[in-house]
Amino acid sequence: MAGFQLRVATEEDVPAIRELIDASVRRLQAEDYSPAQIEASLRTVFTIDSRIIADGTYFVAFSEDGTLAGCGGWSRRKTLYGGDHQVEKSEPEFLDPSVDAAKVRAIFVHPSFARKGLGSRILAAAEEAAVQAGFLRFEMGSTLTGVELYTLKGYREVDRVMVPVGDGEQIEVVRMVKDASL
Repeated sequence: MAGFQLRVATEEDVPAIRELIDASVRRLQAEDYSPAQIEASLRTVFTIDSRIIADGTYFVAFSEDGTLAGCGGWSRRKTLYGGDHQVEKSEPEFLDPSVDAAKVRAIFVHPSFARKGLGSRILAAAEEAAVQAGFLRFEMGSTLTGVELYTLKGYREVDRVMVPVGDGEQIEVVRMVKDASL
């Protein structure tokens, strides 16, 4: 994994992150969600969450040639998933690290870099940063596509919910949790 460099995302990264999310969702989630679900999701749930970028808890990962290869992070806010344009109301309130779980958020890998350990590296960076901020547990709203990876990384499924994404469509999201000690 020495070939990827991670850093905290900035507002200047937003256009490239949008392109990466679009490519990732269209190619890597096509087996788990219908074309209509994907199109609606790309306008609502799978959009940039400007709060986690402003909070400095979102990472971008670049390949050796400078290509944006992946992104993802964590949040100290209550919102579990989604972006600035999600259908459901976001919850911008801050969490209490002594009782709440940090929210692992929006990990996407460009299809050209899939299955090379980059998602795991971004997840590890997010978990490490959350622990440094005092969190003892993690929680996420995983797409169906990510469940296998997150299970391998010690997360366990808590429940599944149908999330409205617009145009009368919904997607299944899996709420998963993990203790920081695992």
